[in-house]
Amino acid sequence: MKKKSILDMQRITAREFKEAKKIPLVVVLDNLRSLNNVGSVFRTSDAFRISAIYLCGITSTPPHPEIHKTALGAEDSVTWYYEKNTVDVIDKLHKDGYKIFAIEQVEGSCSLTDLSLDEGKYAVILGNEVNGVQQEVVDKCDACIEIPQYGTKHSLNVSVTAGLVIWDFFKQLFK
Repeated sequence: MKKKSILDMQRITAREFKEAKKIPLVVVLDNLRSLNNVGSVFRTSDAFRISAIYLCGITSTPPHPEIHKTALGAEDSVTWYYEKNTVDVIDKLHKDGYKIFAIEQVEGSCSLTDLSLDEGKYAVILGNEVNGVQQEVVDKCDACIEIPQYGTKHSLNVSVTAGLVIWDFFKQLFK
């Protein structure tokens, strides 16, 4: 086996990405404090062609060298918006016909392994690295998704969570 070079992979340009068909998924970052996590979410979002990212509250925005360090330029290809209040984003997305899921451990959550998506538009909300998704945000969501875990820790890093969730949505929505 020979490793592929960057040229072998024939990736599209940022301009071509902007024009390419996206999966009907937006990611909402609710008060993330780590710029490395923000950058990682941008990079994963680029890889799986999500529609947009909403950066809310204390979540930093591009351009920023710490975001760029992990995004590696994906902050230039993925459409993003900043909104101070995450609840305002949820209200807007609901009006635009999105079904909204918080990625959070709550009573009655749906396991990611059981998630079955229909045609439609979706948003997933990822929360703060310490406090998770704000309760007032959870209250406005259509449902919550929980990633099953079997070790001693009660949560995953938010960028790892984003990767798992975005990949699962991509598998179901990319056509």
